[in-house]
Amino acid sequence: QVQLVQSGGGLVQAAGSLRLSCAASGRTFSNYAMGWFRQAPGKDREFVASIDWSGSRTYYADSVKGRFTISRDNAKNTVYLQMNSLKPEDTAVYYCAAGSTTVWSSRYDAWGQGTQVTVSS
Repeated sequence: QVQLVQSGGGLVQAAGSLRLSCAASGRTFSNYAMGWFRQAPGKDREFVASIDWSGSRTYYADSVKGRFTISRDNAKNTVYLQMNSLKPEDTAVYYCAAGSTTVWSSRYDAWGQGTQVTVSS
């Protein structure tokens, strides 16, 4: 099974940008589709974005489309989430996940530890 370690996140003002990283180890990273999810206090975990193993296909939640970009570097075993034009409603703990491109969190095999993103108004 692949292990995932996240970095990035923090506090940013509305309209600002942040980049999250998720480094994989343990298995061949390029075999895995990857996704990003987020969970705000009192809410269910929700799909944010995903990318296929090659990086050629990406998928986004409507709420982040046009503002967030998912990408991957298979040579570095890392997936990224570039977040621009951040809004206070983007405040959540963000998780990377391995194994699928679907919106259903149960289809993913491994999860990162989570990283807090806080957007102030």
